[in-house]
Amino acid sequence: MSRPAIFKFRLYIAEGTQNSALAVANLASLCQAHLRDRHYIEIVDVLRDPERALRDKIYMTPTLVKLMPSPVRRIVGTLNQALFVLQALGVEPLSS
Repeated sequence: MSRPAIFKFRLYIAEGTQNSALAVANLASLCQAHLRDRHYIEIVDVLRDPERALRDKIYMTPTLVKLMPSPVRRIVGTLNQALFVLQALGVEPLSS
């Protein structure tokens, strides 16, 4: 039996904006429900580190980047459509 994959995410936000706050909350909820103990989230505030955002080619916030497992994928928005986000990230939804 293989070990479940660990997911590594980087979420680019503009702190203090409603859309960024929603994206943080929605990602946390999604990970809690479907990737419990199998995820790591790095938050990057583009207002505090604009050079990094440009270096990483981030032009809109919020932007979620799935770094691991491959392939790298990006989603822009508040991540409020859980099934779409899971599908876009290649995550199998857990049945309730």
